[in-house]
This record gives sequence, C-alpha cells and structure tokens, in this order.
Amino acid sequence: MQKREVSATDLEAYATTDSAAVVTSDSISSVATMKVKDKQFIKTADVNMEVKDVYEATISIEKSVQKLGGFVTQSNLQSNVISEDTYNTSNENAVLVKKYQTENRMQLRVPTDKLGELLTLINDKKLFLNSRSINAEDVTANIKYSALEAQRNKKTTDNIAQMKVNKDKITLSDENMKEGNDQQLESMSMTDQLKFSTIDIYIKEPKIRIAEIGITNTKNIDDKYKFAFVYSAKSAFVEGYYLIQRIIVGLITVWPILLIGALIVYFLRKRKPAKKAKQNIPQV
Repeated sequence: MQKREVSATDLEAYATTDSAAVVTSDSISSVATMKVKDKQFIKTADVNMEVKDVYEATISIEKSVQKLGGFVTQSNLQSNVISEDTYNTSNENAVLVKKYQTENRMQLRVPTDKLGELLTLINDKKLFLNSRSINAEDVTANIKYSALEAQRNKKTTDNIAQMKVNKDKITLSDENMKEGNDQQLESMSMTDQLKFSTIDIYIKEPKIRIAEIGITNTKNIDDKYKFAFVYSAKSAFVEGYYLIQRIIVGLITVWPILLIGALIVYFLRKRKPAKKAKQNIPQV
C-alpha cells in the first residue's frame, strides 16, 4: 500500500508546482507555454506540414527531441509510389523508373516545459503548414480527486485490517487492493502526461521524386524462350499419348453401361427382321 500513497503524494505535489507562475508566450503559441496559478494542464499538439526533405526533417526532429530530454515513440517513414514504368535500353538491360512521394507519421514525447521550444524547431523545417493544433486540458480537479480517492482507499484498507480473518475479509481485501492498483495506475499515467507532452506529426514532400533503377531486360529473355517448336511438338505428342490412355481407361470404367447398350442394340436389330417377315406373309 505504500507505493500507492507515494504515487498519490507525488501527483498532489506536482499539482502545486509553479502554482504562482503567470501566463507566458512564445513565437508559436501561448498555449504551448501557458502556466496559470493553481492550475495544471496536460498539453498535446498535432502538426501537419510539408517539408523539403522528409528524411532530413525526420532526423533533425528526432535529434532535437533527444536534446530537449524527450523521446520518439513512433516514426513511420514510407514512400508512396505514384507510377512505375520499365524502359528497355538494350537486349540485356532496362531501367525501372519510379515516381514517388515520401511521408512520415511521428509521435514524440517531450518535457512539457520544452513543448514551445520543440514546436519552434519543428516550425523551422516547414515549407507549408497545413494545420497545427495545440491543446491544454485542465486536469487540476482530476488530480485533487485522485488524491482524495487514495486517502479513501487507505482508510478502507485500515478498516479491513481491523476485521476478523474470514472469507469476507479476504474478498474485501482483494477488491480494495485491485481498486488501489487501478488508482495508482491512473495517478502514474496522469503524472507522466503532466511531465511529458505528446506531439503527433505528419510530414510529407510536395515534390514528386524520381528513382531510376537498373534492372534486367526480362522482355528480351521472355521472347527468347517464348516458343520452342521441337520441345512443344514433343510435349504435344506425349500429351496425346496420355489422352488416348485416359480415354481407354474411361471406357473400361463404364463397361457395364457399354454392355447393356450393346445388348439393347442387339435385341432391337433382332426384332426388326421378325416384324418384316410377318408383314410379308400373303393374306388368303
């Protein structure tokens, strides 16, 4: 239970840190560096912009985050192919021409007091800013409520400890411990979000890049081996031989039907001469 008390104490102490500070501003937004007396904010930012070189901007942003004491939690750099064409340059060689654009989706965590500075560094990399949003969520009441819940949970723990050992006490103790762990997790999460701001960044290149990649002329190879008369004739002969075998086997399989059919034909033919003979007898 001591860990839970420490977490709640840390959160409550953090809520009173810099309580006498006033609102400050920077070149990006006053929201990024805002400090209000007796208020605590969880700050987040979302940036969507176009840059000259996505790879270079990515490396620069990651280095800036590290220098400011933050870290990168996601970086997904990829090239989106717009078109892809192959041009043969000789019987052996060809060139694959790809037209593409590069983009990256990043998520950063930086100390909250460095958010404005990081946004300024990011802004220096832009060619065009599509959108940017900065949010400051007031969680002062949440922090105080979390501290009160921790006190209530501790009091409940003390009351359970005074009960006689039985099945109900064990159940209550387990439930109270689970509730305490959940409160501790929420307190730790909120403390982390207060100390570190989250920034989601999407960067892309407006310029279409072209990549020329040397490859083998596969069309010439395909044409070379597309049709071989001797081999094809031999294969056709073999396939015909196997076809005859399959037909014979098929006929053997249905021999009862063939036998019945032959008997029917035999009796039909036998009856026809008898009918003709009967018709040719002169009548008196």
